Amino acid sequence: MSVEHLQDLIVDTSTRKRETRVSFEFFPPKSEKLEADLWASIRKLEPLAPSFVSVTYGAGGSTRDRTHRTVARMVSETSLKPAAHLTTVAASRTEVDAVLRDYWRAGVRRIVALRGDPPGGVGMPYLQHPNGYASAIELVEAASRIGAFDISVAVHPEKHPSSANFEHDIVNFKRKLAAGATRGISQFFFEADIFLRFRDRLARAGVYAPILPGIMPVTNVNGLRKMVEACGATLPRWMVRLFEGLDDDPETRRLVTAVTTAQLCARLAAEGVEDFHFYTLNRADLTYSICRILGVRAKEQTP
Repeated sequence: MSVEHLQDLIVDTSTRKRETRVSFEFFPPKSEKLEADLWASIRKLEPLAPSFVSVTYGAGGSTRDRTHRTVARMVSETSLKPAAHLTTVAASRTEVDAVLRDYWRAGVRRIVALRGDPPGGVGMPYLQHPNGYASAIELVEAASRIGAFDISVAVHPEKHPSSANFEHDIVNFKRKLAAGATRGISQFFFEADIFLRFRDRLARAGVYAPILPGIMPVTNVNGLRKMVEACGATLPRWMVRLFEGLDDDPETRRLVTAVTTAQLCARLAAEGVEDFHFYTLNRADLTYSICRILGVRAKEQTP
């Protein structure tokens, strides 16, 4: 992409009349240093006034306590609207319901309801807890009974890896919406047409609920491969070629990531997308830069 093309993208997205809204995903830290890094990122992105920020669980609910602590701190120390990830894995209905009630009492009003990955990781058999919820649909139903939560759920623009076909995924999404979900947040992808075709599939099926594209600014393609394989996403060949030979050049990798992600977001914005969900990987710099290109400014600034 030329400099002139990038300038065109900035003008097209930052001056358009529709408001661009953003949301961010973080994961709970595993050490004091990583916690400091996380909170530096949170403070950097907080002035952008995101619609909400989500905090993940690890596989099998392995970071449950750290997720709870991070969300509670967000409620008490920031202006952010945290959405806590909640899964059905390795927990009884009673335990999950207790977590939901605790969140409600703590002032958390947003949930990302997921079945969750098996404790052994993606690709391993999913074993329902003997007294647990069987699916994200049942989890959404439980959250709706316990409080008036704003509930987000996952959607997969390239099909869930365990689904037989897109039709199965769409039926599942419809059932989640009927159970009380508000929107879908998409798995990450790297080509705009993947998301746009999925949006068209939903429209043909009569589903018009909000779908937030999941945007992941990635600077290390090699580290991305396992993640892509696990979730069924596509790593385009052109993207691999762009990063070839840059293993020891982090500065250039970051520039390439900023330009390609900005191009992806600009294409989506041109097709009417107004909400973007960023998988920040607990790093603020690239996400902040791309938000600037999209025309999102700190709330104390004039756009």
